[in-house]
Formats: sequence, C-alpha cells, structure tokens
Amino acid sequence: MVVVRHSTDALADNHVALPGVGIAVGRPGIMKEIRTLIVRMAAENSTWGYCRIQGELKKLGHCVATSTVAKTLKEHGIKPSPDRPTSWRAFLRSHADVIAAIDFFTAEVWTARGLVTHYVLFVIDHATRAVEIPGITTNPDSAFMAQVARNLTDHVDGFLRAKRFLVLDRDTKFSGRFKRILTDAGVCQVTTSYQAPNINAIAERFVLSIKRECLDRLILFGTGHLHRAVREFVTHYHTERPHQGIGNELIAGIPASGTGDVDARERLGGLLRHDERAA
Repeated sequence: MVVVRHSTDALADNHVALPGVGIAVGRPGIMKEIRTLIVRMAAENSTWGYCRIQGELKKLGHCVATSTVAKTLKEHGIKPSPDRPTSWRAFLRSHADVIAAIDFFTAEVWTARGLVTHYVLFVIDHATRAVEIPGITTNPDSAFMAQVARNLTDHVDGFLRAKRFLVLDRDTKFSGRFKRILTDAGVCQVTTSYQAPNINAIAERFVLSIKRECLDRLILFGTGHLHRAVREFVTHYHTERPHQGIGNELIAGIPASGTGDVDARERLGGLLRHDERAA
C-alpha cells in the first residue's frame, strides 16, 4: 500500500540538503500513478466527489487526503462535483441502448450520363452496431428525408421505434421537416459540433469499414450495382464479420461450433470473405 502523508511534520522530515548544493530539496509530489487515477476517476464519473474518489483510491491501496484530490483536480482544470459535467463518452455508454446515429456517405457510380454521385443514408445502433440503409439517392431532398423519417419511426418495425436519441451532424440534408417528424415521434436529435467527427465516431467507423473493405475496391457500373454491393456488405457486416466494438462478436450470426473443416466463404466475387466450419 502506498501512503502519501500531508502533515507539516512529514514535510519537515522529508526536507534534506544535498551534498554540495546549498538548497533543500522537498518531498516528491504525489505519485504519477495516483494523479492519473484521480483525474481518470473524476473524468469518467461526474457525480463522484472528493471523498468518493478518496475512498476508491483507498480500496486500490492508495491512502491520500481529500485535499490532495482537490488540488490534483484543480491543477487539471476539473471542477468539483456536482459542477462537473458528464463527459460525452460517459453519456454514450450509459445511454447506448436508446441511442442511434445517422449519416450519409457518397459513392461515385458510372451511368449512361457519366459519373454520378450517389448519397447512401444509414443509421446505426450504438449498443448492437446493427445498421440499416433507409435509402440511396442522387437527390436527398426534403421529401426524400421526410419519407425516411416516417419509415424510421414507424411504430411496428421502424429502426428508431425504441430509441430516444439520434446523433447527427449539421448537414443541411437533415431538413427541418425531417427533424420535426422525429421530434413528434419522441426521438431527440443530438447535433454534433462542427468539424468534430469523433463525436459521431461509431457512425464514422462504419463508413470507414464499408468504403475500405468494399466500395473503394469496386468500380460501380449503374445504380443497381451500388445497391447490390451495399446490400451484400450489410449482410456480411451483420452475420459474418466480428466487431471489435462489441468484443469481436457477431451482430446477428451464430458462432461456429464443433470440429468440422474450416471453409472460406465469399461475397462479391471474393471481395468479402469469411471462414466458417463445415456442417
């Protein structure tokens, strides 16, 4: 157990003079490990006061005074509880079951009119990482977005029917009409800051996956080709691909069992691959 003393007697006992140096060297500051723990505990637990942090440290074998906790937090610009706001990461973790995120990504498709930009809209469940593609279009206007909002909030099978929060950026394609339909259905929109992709990191990670593993490796000829590629990737994503964000588990697939031979399976001509045991 590491004991950090703060009494004046302790300070006096720890002042020593170094040979050949005309000044006294004071007691070293609190251990770096303890300071790191104090800051981390305060950042991850907005309701923890000085005494609660002191108790948590004691449980870990570190005995410190509440004044040390207060000083450390002050040095790092962290306010005392209850003035300490909840971190964005803590909010996402504690509300994951009722949070989804929505975003667009683009794909360039060769058509009879030349190269045309298509907008792919997707929503992703923060808790399960499940994804739905509400629509692919070349013109994501207000009417398109309104229909998407109605589909997503359908009380029978809408992707957002059990969600309370939807994380989205400030893209003007998320029109006022789109937002009103969500609000009327009880879905609160959480708008990200400008140029802050980490605030919508789970959605950004899906974009990276589908582009790096699939779309960036294809030359898309026609809208139908794009639809097929996206559909095949989403099926692969849900049932065949493990996800680091959920402990390398499958979203909807069934883990292999038994001792059969391991066979490679392919989609999109071998672009997407996974292994599974033969029956």
